[in-house]
Amino acid sequence: MEQSNRRREGMIILKDTLVQGALEMGLELSMEQVEQFKEYYRFLGEASKSINLTSILEEKDVAVKHFLDSLSCFQAVSFEDGMSLIDIGTGAGFPGIPIKIYRPGLKVTLIESVEKKVRFLESLISSLGLRDIEVIHARAEDLGQSPARKESWDRVVSRAVASLAVLAEYCLPFLKVEGYFVAMKGPKLEEELKLAGNALLLLGGRLEKILKLKLPYTGDERKLVLIRKTGPTPGKYPRRAGIPQKRPL
Repeated sequence: MEQSNRRREGMIILKDTLVQGALEMGLELSMEQVEQFKEYYRFLGEASKSINLTSILEEKDVAVKHFLDSLSCFQAVSFEDGMSLIDIGTGAGFPGIPIKIYRPGLKVTLIESVEKKVRFLESLISSLGLRDIEVIHARAEDLGQSPARKESWDRVVSRAVASLAVLAEYCLPFLKVEGYFVAMKGPKLEEELKLAGNALLLLGGRLEKILKLKLPYTGDERKLVLIRKTGPTPGKYPRRAGIPQKRPL
């Protein structure tokens, strides 16, 4: 009984944190979306017992540091119904699945190189009843060399995967010209920006803006780097797996 009450109280905390935090960010969640986030939380907690998905498991922390953090992308650029979105190195589904929950009309692709996480994401998507969303088990460097996949998406997002110079080589080849790439970064961004200038130039990207924000409740600082694709990426990029990390552009 005590455990049941604890779970019920935890879900109330999750719901209230999500709804109020989203409103602070200018977003309004429907009851259906709240239920999907609650199911997401349950799935995440259960799977984290056997898979290394996240060390953040308290209801309020998950709501803020994973769900609301992911939804902060809406403050950087528009995500409209019918657009295509690819999330590179999605891990436990962040930020791609929260974005999909909030904007179900998006066509979403999740890229993840760890097979156990891919299986988790497939089960999660089925449980949430999401449509027009696929999970691909691959490294970004390998998939980015496929002619059928190059420059095919309107939006690219990535969170906590690599330095900006490396991330640009992973992500920009997938992006359509005039599309936007949102790189989710923490407070220590300045050095990465200095080192990424050459990569952006070579890959056809241009820094559009940097959005500084603080997460609701915690006040944790985040920086969203918005990059516009101004020209095609040369066909030789991305280089083969492992090279972008070893020898950034």
